Amino acid sequence: MKTYEPISPRSVAFIGLGVMGHAMAGHLARAGHRVTVYNRTASKAEQWVAEYGGKSAPTPRAAAAGADIVFACVGNDDDLRSVVLGNAGAFAGMTRGAVLVDHTTASAAVARELAALARDRDLQFIDAPVSGGNLGAINGTLTVMCGGDAAAFAAIQPVAMAFSKAVTLLGDSGAGQLAKMVNQVAIAGMVQGLAEAIAFGEKAGLDMKAVLAVIGKGAAQSWQMDNRGPTMIENRFDFGFAVDWMRKDLGLVLDEAKRNGARLPVTALVDQFYADLQAQGGNRWDTSSLIRRLR
Repeated sequence: MKTYEPISPRSVAFIGLGVMGHAMAGHLARAGHRVTVYNRTASKAEQWVAEYGGKSAPTPRAAAAGADIVFACVGNDDDLRSVVLGNAGAFAGMTRGAVLVDHTTASAAVARELAALARDRDLQFIDAPVSGGNLGAINGTLTVMCGGDAAAFAAIQPVAMAFSKAVTLLGDSGAGQLAKMVNQVAIAGMVQGLAEAIAFGEKAGLDMKAVLAVIGKGAAQSWQMDNRGPTMIENRFDFGFAVDWMRKDLGLVLDEAKRNGARLPVTALVDQFYADLQAQGGNRWDTSSLIRRLR
C-alpha cells in the first residue's frame, strides 16, 4: 500500500485518464489533494470521480481553472497541443504563476515550444515523462525525469511524489524528454539482449527459469530479467508497455538522433524488430514480445 508524505493539500487538475493517468490522478486524490479531471472520453472522467471523488470538467480549460498545478498525460505531441493550446486548452484557464506538468512522452521540441508559450502567459511548464509502466502508476512508484525552471520544479516535486518514487530535475526545458529517450534506448537494447539469451538457452535445452534464477544474482541482473524474463519464458505478453507505444518512443529517439548526430545502430535495428511484431498483429503485446521473432 502506497504511503503519502504529509504536505499541504493543493488544488490540482489532471488531464488524460488513460492507462497511466487514471492511477496517477488517483494517487493525488488519495494524498489529499483537491483534484479536477478532464478526459476526452467523458465517461472515463465520470468513472474516475465515482472511484476517487473530486470532480470532472468538460474542457481542459475548465479543469485548469483555479488549479495550482495542472498535470497532463496524453498520447503524443499533437495530443498535448490539443489539450494545452487554444480557447479550450489548459493554458487559457490557468492563473498567473500556475505550473503545467506534462507527463506525456513527447519530443524535446514540443516541450521547449510549450515552455516558451507558458512564459509569455506568466505560467510555468515542466516536461516530466515517466518510467515504470502501468504497474508503476498503479503502485505509485514511477520515476519522473524533469526539465524546466528550478523554482517551478521545487513547487511541483512534493506533489508529484504522490505517484512516484523519484522526481528529479535534469536541466532546462526539454531535458526531461531527452532523459526519457536515453531510458528507452537502454531498454530497447536490454530487452533484445534478454530475448536472445532466453532463445539461445532454450535451443540449448536448458531450464531457463533455473538459469535466470542463477544469472540474475550476478552481473546480468536487471529489472527486465527479474520481471519480464519469467513471462517471456511462459510466452505471456498481455500486460505492460505495448509495442505501439515503444515504436512511438523510438521514433522520437531516432528523430532526435538525426538532429544531434548520435549514432544508434542497435536502437534502429530493434525498432525494426518491433515493426516486425506489428506486422504480426502484435501492436498491443508487451515490449518483451521481441522473443517471439526468435522462436
